[in-house]
Amino acid sequence: MQPPRASPFLVFACGVLWLLIVGAGMAGLWAYARSPGAEGSAPRAWPAASSVHLESDRATLIMLVHPHCPCTRASIHELDRLMARTQGLFVAHVLFLLPDGVEDDWTQTDLWRTAAAIPGVNVAIDANGRESALFGAATSGLTLVYDASGRLLFEGGITPARGHEGDSPGAEAIASLLRGETAGPNHAPVFGCSLRNPGRAITARPGSRNGRCRPPP
Repeated sequence: MQPPRASPFLVFACGVLWLLIVGAGMAGLWAYARSPGAEGSAPRAWPAASSVHLESDRATLIMLVHPHCPCTRASIHELDRLMARTQGLFVAHVLFLLPDGVEDDWTQTDLWRTAAAIPGVNVAIDANGRESALFGAATSGLTLVYDASGRLLFEGGITPARGHEGDSPGAEAIASLLRGETAGPNHAPVFGCSLRNPGRAITARPGSRNGRCRPPP
């Protein structure tokens, strides 16, 4: 005796339901990827109290980083591409957040090693978020560019979405500014974890390569 065959309508209905579930999941992932972090408030002029050296003959780029933010990996890779495209037009500093009460080796992640391996990039610890506060940073991956006079040219992110690499409005704006094709200031959304509530990120996200970014609250 042959088992009963499913009706064509039931097969069709199940297929439609499966497509709806997959579509909803994909839409949710895309919406998450496109959700930017909190806006910062970068000073229009270079903060005199910063320990980072402002170059007098070229632009200075600052990237503020949470060392355990998986989305910031894409930002560092895009910085590598940007430096290759604009050789000699700026000096780059990547500052890794070190919250108060945390051991120094907490910053020694693959993000640190990747940034340190980029020719011409200076990496340093941002102890207790002092530089992040001076530069008004709220989200990991925030990139700021100042000209030789200390005037802000660019503020924002250099990736097209959360954890995604590739051409982005931010990276294109920086390249155009440095080549003198456009005038600042320019702005682009930044995608990454919170720099203002690092304890929450430490507890929930210990640095897995496969983790998801925790947006700023």
